Amino acid sequence: MAMAMADDDEKRIAGEIARVLDECRISLAVHSRKIKELSALRSSAGGPFFRAFSRALTPLFDFPRRTVSSERAIRFVSSFAAHRDGRDTATSDAFLEEFLRFLLLAAAAAHRAARFRGCQIISEIIMRLPDDAEVSDELWDEVLDSMKQRVGDKVPAIRGFAIRALSRFANDGEDSDIVVLFLETLPGETNSEVRKSIVLSLPPSDMTSEAIITSTLDVSESVRKAAYLVLASRFPLPTLSIKQRSIILQRGLLDRSSSVLNECLKMLKDWLTKCCNGDPIVLLRFLDVETYESVGVLVMETLLKNGMVQEHQSIRQHLASSKTSEEGNGSGIQLIEAEVALYWRTLCWHLQSKAQIKGTDAASATGTEAAIYASEASDNNDLLEAILPATVSAFVDLVKLHLSAGPNHHFTARQLLLLGTMLDFSDLTNRKVASEFVNELLLTPLEFEVDEDGNKIVIGDGISLGGDKEWARAVAELAKKVHASVGEFEAVITGVIKVLAQPCRDRTADFINWMHCLAVTGLLLENINNIWSLKGTGIEPSELLHALLLAGAQQSHTDVQRVAVRCIGLYGLLENRLTGELVTQLRSSFVNGAASVRIMTGKSMLDLLAWHGPQELDKAIGIDISQSNNEKGFISINSLNLMEDTNVGLLDLLYYGLNADNNGELGDADEHESVHSVLAEGFAKILLLSENYPSISTSLHPLVLARLIKLYFCDETKELQRLKQCLSIFFEHYPALSCIHKRCISTAFIPTVRSFWPGIYGNSSGSSLIVSKMRKRALLVARFMLQMIQVPLLSKESKEDESNKVNSESHSCSFQMSDDFDDGMEGIAIRIAAEVASFSEKKTSAGKSYMLALSRLATSIQFRASEQHSIKCMRNLLNTMSYLVTGDKDIIKEFNLMATRLRSLDKHPDEEISEDQLATIFRKLGLEWNPSITSATFPPTPAQRSARSAPARRQRVRREVSSSDDNDSAEDNAASVSVAPMTASWISGRSQRASKTAAISKMSTKLRTEFLSDNEEDEESDVTAAAEEEPSSE
Repeated sequence: MAMAMADDDEKRIAGEIARVLDECRISLAVHSRKIKELSALRSSAGGPFFRAFSRALTPLFDFPRRTVSSERAIRFVSSFAAHRDGRDTATSDAFLEEFLRFLLLAAAAAHRAARFRGCQIISEIIMRLPDDAEVSDELWDEVLDSMKQRVGDKVPAIRGFAIRALSRFANDGEDSDIVVLFLETLPGETNSEVRKSIVLSLPPSDMTSEAIITSTLDVSESVRKAAYLVLASRFPLPTLSIKQRSIILQRGLLDRSSSVLNECLKMLKDWLTKCCNGDPIVLLRFLDVETYESVGVLVMETLLKNGMVQEHQSIRQHLASSKTSEEGNGSGIQLIEAEVALYWRTLCWHLQSKAQIKGTDAASATGTEAAIYASEASDNNDLLEAILPATVSAFVDLVKLHLSAGPNHHFTARQLLLLGTMLDFSDLTNRKVASEFVNELLLTPLEFEVDEDGNKIVIGDGISLGGDKEWARAVAELAKKVHASVGEFEAVITGVIKVLAQPCRDRTADFINWMHCLAVTGLLLENINNIWSLKGTGIEPSELLHALLLAGAQQSHTDVQRVAVRCIGLYGLLENRLTGELVTQLRSSFVNGAASVRIMTGKSMLDLLAWHGPQELDKAIGIDISQSNNEKGFISINSLNLMEDTNVGLLDLLYYGLNADNNGELGDADEHESVHSVLAEGFAKILLLSENYPSISTSLHPLVLARLIKLYFCDETKELQRLKQCLSIFFEHYPALSCIHKRCISTAFIPTVRSFWPGIYGNSSGSSLIVSKMRKRALLVARFMLQMIQVPLLSKESKEDESNKVNSESHSCSFQMSDDFDDGMEGIAIRIAAEVASFSEKKTSAGKSYMLALSRLATSIQFRASEQHSIKCMRNLLNTMSYLVTGDKDIIKEFNLMATRLRSLDKHPDEEISEDQLATIFRKLGLEWNPSITSATFPPTPAQRSARSAPARRQRVRREVSSSDDNDSAEDNAASVSVAPMTASWISGRSQRASKTAAISKMSTKLRTEFLSDNEEDEESDVTAAAEEEPSSE
């Protein structure tokens, strides 16, 4: 009776709770009032309350959908559990612990909805729980362990709530294991929302900063936005390194998503106002603009564009302080900091561009609108004039002051040079002063140091004027601005070159003078459009080539040769028809030069090849075009008489350099470049843009591709990071651009795998460990190429291919040859089968392993139903392959599955493919057709008998089976000894009847053996003797 009353009381309480939950899922406004009502009910009900509460809440754990009403109910339940009633704290704490244990059971359940609701409510409770809540440490440990386990759940939503539940403990810094778990989970997480939750949960520390910065490159826009939100709120600007600040700003300000860009702008504004007091120059000091100039320019352009800087304020303060300093100590012009110079330059460019835009708008508008635009343009021009130096002489003095101040102010001097391009040089006096200054800059020799042995070492790259490419560009811009008249720039620079070349002609110049003269020559060649624009100047084009460039390339100093070869390449790009001496010198430098010279020569030759084409270069030195364009492959080159061989064209020479073993040597000027890396990058560009080079035969593409793949996977190029990065991008985009590229990959597949496999075709071998490693790498290359050919097309060819497939499927009843099987997986499968069938080293261990590896690759290839001819061809070739690998049972099983799969795809499985059609397929793949590779020509081979003889008792049992089974077993034995070729049809032809007979025989043997064990020994001997006589009588 008491139990019934208690049950009724529990049902009544459950009804009250259900009514409260129904009201709370309708509106959020009643939650506070209902929490108080339910707390009073909990205090009055006592023990039955939790059972009634869990019973009323159970339907929610069976409902996995996240609707508005269910989310309101979850929010109310979590708020109620986390609420601590001040009038009855003990009951509240006890209920919380009991409810958490109930939720832990749900979080560990096999039912997905229960786990989801359990983790969701736990996370909501933890986020709402007050700091003074009384929960035992043992329970918290159980909750943490459960949530850590749920982080690896297969359901993304459950993982997200588990991370949210753990985030409060990670932010408190009490449990470092949680942060470590987050950092380990983040790289491998596939769901973007879960990654976002992890990023938002990471606390600020040195350990987490790298993971958050890495998330700024996430593919998901929401994750990148969350990363910038965390960086802005938890990482003050001074806590990050200079490199980290630059990376964060560069990625965010250049992000393709507007929401991520806006979040980065908010972060930049917070840094500017909170850490820099609104001063952009202070912000630039945090970025080290001398090292990360592009980031500084990007930040200033963004600040100016979004109106975050009060224009010219900081510059005026600097000018005022400079003026005060002059009056106080009379020390002259004050030196400008690098950050101030960059700010000055970007501000002036911004004002100039605004003035030009407003002026253009005023010219295109009329009336009042035109007057407004003109007024704004005038204001910007007035402000620009107020900021710029008052005279050209003052500008020149300012630049000279920073140049004389030493190398630490070289960056500021370059910014001032770029600033000088905005000055007005229309006045004759100003132009004369600026012209003398430009002439002085051009004649300034290269800086050098003297080592302990008295040798001079050039400071900088040794190629550009001043040893810095950016400095040379700034000087060229200023020179073109000062000498803006037609032909004036060329006349002034050639005049300087003539002065610098005089000691070189007189043979009194050292290598520093040679490099200085060639650096100015390179500056000239980079800034003119045609070589014939030098006609009538201080030095003629032919004189420049023969007296300076070719002579410099023949100097003994390698640095001079390197700069001269670069200028020769620039000269060739400006020529309409190449000069023979120019090409000859490049060939000589490529063959006989040092590593740094060969690197620069390779760049020049590849540039000329891309601009003029290989035939023009061969024609310039008298090589027969038809002879140099080898349709079958590259010419074999003998390195001993390379220069004397007149048949070696440019492509053959470059391919020889790509294959040479000594070209992996790094150059002196750049530690990350070698001849291999330069040539590989050039050939990759040629293959990628093959449509632009029709003169290069497509038959050469597979050879080049095979070599690039070998360079990418070989051990010798591990340290060449630039080469690895270039080729990885190339392999990602090459197969997606054209079907021709996929056809090239298919053609190069077998030669590439063959070149990697040890012990065949003269390939090197070694110990068993080395051979195993080489075979694994060869298989890795094979799978890599299979993945490449499966990349979908990005161009319009994919749509055309789809329409062609539809047309071919509509005519599938006829034997019409498909046009695209040679650029798909079917072509590779047929190539593999042909390679296995025609392989000559079948008896060696290396050859056997090679054949088995190729066979396994072939069985993994999926055929398209539209390629009916390829399917029939592969079914025919499977006979040969199965005959050649009879010793491996596993591969026979795989052949069996492949044969079944191909037969199901064959729309006419009983029709045989003719030899003419097979020959057509082979010719289309570029393979040599040989009718002997089909299985019909192989002699029949008897199946191998088992070496173990059957026991006599087993024979007796077989004789006592029923007559029908006896016939079947006789047929089975006959089949086992019959002489028949091992073809694919035989492999898949094991009858169900034979399988049934074998199974029944095993069962009968077991039962009969148990029965015979009780008989006498002499009776067993008689039966055995009778069983032995039966076969003889037969």
